[in-house]
Amino acid sequence: MDSLKQKLRSGKLLVGTHINLNDFVISEIVGNLGFDFLWIDTEHTAIDYQCLLGHLIASKASNTPAVVRIPWNNPVLAKRVLEMGPAGIVFPMVNTAEEADAAMQCCIYPPNGNRGFGPHRAIRYGIDDVVKYIHSDSMELCRFVQVETEEAVNNLDEIARNPYIDGFIIGPYDLSGSIGQLGRIMDGETDRLINIAIEKAQKAGKPIGVSTGNNDYETLKHWLDKGINIISTGTEYLGIIQGAKTALNNIKKILEEKL
Repeated sequence: MDSLKQKLRSGKLLVGTHINLNDFVISEIVGNLGFDFLWIDTEHTAIDYQCLLGHLIASKASNTPAVVRIPWNNPVLAKRVLEMGPAGIVFPMVNTAEEADAAMQCCIYPPNGNRGFGPHRAIRYGIDDVVKYIHSDSMELCRFVQVETEEAVNNLDEIARNPYIDGFIIGPYDLSGSIGQLGRIMDGETDRLINIAIEKAQKAGKPIGVSTGNNDYETLKHWLDKGINIISTGTEYLGIIQGAKTALNNIKKILEEKL
């Protein structure tokens, strides 16, 4: 089976979904549905390191690569996640080339980076060859940075020069908030900035995608029509709500028909 990085390099559209709740059984269930990856979010959720470990084990069991978004562009926050061996890591709120360089440095071992040494689950607790991991396997990690501000869009040409960035993820809500139009993401100035970001990434030969909580047809078509390479869509709790609503509404409809 091709790794997530091999799929990313192929240029095919990668489709994932967000994991926000703590129970790792969710990752096992959702991971068996056929997504290219699971986006495990530790920025806006209660998922701690122990919960994250369970999600990573469950995603491995379902043969679906896990991508982890850390809470901030910080080497300390990245380190413990990297040692758990996810398929990818997402750095939020990267606005400048210097910030992007710092993010990439903490993912790469010396002499090209400054990642501290101490992989555990990443080398299956010593079952895998540690020298091979240092020189090759660790480089299979997919390293993503998020484009979430007008400043990031303006600096994207320079940011994209970093050879270790594997792709960009647009955060449309924060991007709209950065220009004082929070929530207006489908048109207007935010949409213009998104189009500029996509154009700049493609010009640099870098994959670019979006993280969206919505999973309706119109929203997904809006994004896919832009020619993006990656999309993480929907959440597991949205699926629970939609399923429960369907069951309840069907019961109500049947009862109304009996009156």
